[in-house]
Amino acid sequence: MHEGRASLRPETPHDASVIEAVTVAAFRAAPHSDHTEQHIVRALRAAGALSVSLVAECDDEVVGYVAASPVVISDGAPDWFGLGPVSVLPGWQGRGVGSALVEACLARLQGRGAQGCVVLGEPGYYTRFGFRVVPGLVLPGVPPEYFTALAWGDDFPQGEVSYHPAFAATAG
Repeated sequence: MHEGRASLRPETPHDASVIEAVTVAAFRAAPHSDHTEQHIVRALRAAGALSVSLVAECDDEVVGYVAASPVVISDGAPDWFGLGPVSVLPGWQGRGVGSALVEACLARLQGRGAQGCVVLGEPGYYTRFGFRVVPGLVLPGVPPEYFTALAWGDDFPQGEVSYHPAFAATAG
């Protein structure tokens, strides 16, 4: 088990390969993953679509990563983002690194005027940050309990959510 506490910072150009390695390791044993997360991050970066991109490091080792990118909602609601992927090295999971990354990412989005954020993931994890199922806000093809949203305004949009095309990225 690692000792120490992770600090957070924006990614730099030198972090790309280690972010990829952390993401691969983090999702290697994930039961609901198609193991394309590292390709998604690479494609978002190449498209200039990483609205937030933070690493967690301890003793100069990157141990975690979080990204956020713009989403499109069919009702035209502006300034909404998708959280993810959130990647933490297996030896660091369960120690608050992922939570710190999510909280920092959400704070940055809110600070830049975002209206809200959606996430596809384990509801038991993301509800602790204020995410909740919103009837009428859907990601097609996904069980609704795994698609949750957090709004910083009074209203939630209604309609279908589309992530950036980079989310279709594969190794090819």
